[in-house]
Amino acid sequence: MPFDTDHIASLFANATEGFIITDKNGNIFLVNPSTCRMFDYAAEDLIGQKIEILLPSKVRHGHLALRDKFYEAPENRVMGHGRDLHGQRKDGTIFPVEVSLSTYLHQGDRYVIAFVIDITVRKNIEQHMDLQRSELAKLTADMQLLNTQLEKKVEERTQILKEALARLEQSQEELSVALDKEKELNEIKSRFVSMASHEFRTPLSTVLSSASLLRNYTRADEEEKSSRHIEKIKGSVKHLNDLLEDFLSLGRLEEQKVSVKPEKCTIKNLVSEVIDELKLLAKPGQQIIYKHEGGVSFSTDPRILRNILINLLSNAIKFSGENREIIVETKLAGVHSASGEFTLTVTDDGVGIPEDDQRNLFTSFFRGRNVVNIQGTGLGLHIVKRYTDLLNGRIHLESKEGQGTRISIKLPTKA
Repeated sequence: MPFDTDHIASLFANATEGFIITDKNGNIFLVNPSTCRMFDYAAEDLIGQKIEILLPSKVRHGHLALRDKFYEAPENRVMGHGRDLHGQRKDGTIFPVEVSLSTYLHQGDRYVIAFVIDITVRKNIEQHMDLQRSELAKLTADMQLLNTQLEKKVEERTQILKEALARLEQSQEELSVALDKEKELNEIKSRFVSMASHEFRTPLSTVLSSASLLRNYTRADEEEKSSRHIEKIKGSVKHLNDLLEDFLSLGRLEEQKVSVKPEKCTIKNLVSEVIDELKLLAKPGQQIIYKHEGGVSFSTDPRILRNILINLLSNAIKFSGENREIIVETKLAGVHSASGEFTLTVTDDGVGIPEDDQRNLFTSFFRGRNVVNIQGTGLGLHIVKRYTDLLNGRIHLESKEGQGTRISIKLPTKA
């Protein structure tokens, strides 16, 4: 059944970075238009090819061993520390690139996402700066010699030196500012890609799993099962669209340009829907237990509340072991009073958080030292904190390393 994917297609088609997905054998599974433009290939020329087709010819053979080593211990990483990386276009042209890798599992198979940026402009700026520094050094040496030879005109030549150095320093400063801005832009782009990967993974997994299961229900008497999975796909795609809107708005939070859109929200329905979706991600034997106390509904932004719960519950699943219980509790008290409050609590008995790390948990891209081997971007709790602040709420965390974590969100029921 068709569903609206305009936002996702727009993100995929208009991203300025190259997106390349490969399977466990290094075969190219999917590329975006930016990749095709960057390497001057048509998409159909790349799908099914080895990733080495995009590398310079002289390094392709050596890359095979590096690729196999990465699959032995896959992790998110920025490639090329201490050395320059290059790509090769269809016509054989070599150009400098920056590459970061992210991995994920789907139906037991591992896939790798490569994010590729053409850094030709940056390299040109760096080369230009090196040239300017060389010219500055040469000019300084020449003028020092001239100053020695013309002692009778010390004052005049000193003034010339000052003016020349000022102009050269200004030029170097302008080049440095340009380079810093370019690097800052790339950092913002990389953070956005990481955030999108983190936030989109759960609904994308729901879509992929339900789409795969649909193939099993071909008989007429299985229409109900088929319809249920189609509804899950539609719901997840809608959630992806909502998430994309959130990402486009996050940059305007500090400017107070993102508005909350409150509406009546039935708590048990919203929480149950999220739990049903995330059960697909649960580890063997994990149980998600839901308890509710108090009122039925209150006015809030259900889109933001849903995103908060997805982040908290996803973390609980990820950082808890098999055959463990995860408790989701909601409480709605005093809906019609000025002191009314809604409480959402997610409790797990997973790895817990070291005490020294807890003060930094709500900053972006921070991860506890005891979870470095578990996939993640360090953005989940930062996003939860931003969403909670947007709803004028409070967040409280209790955790002990090795014993689990309990996170509570308290929101006012009156604006």
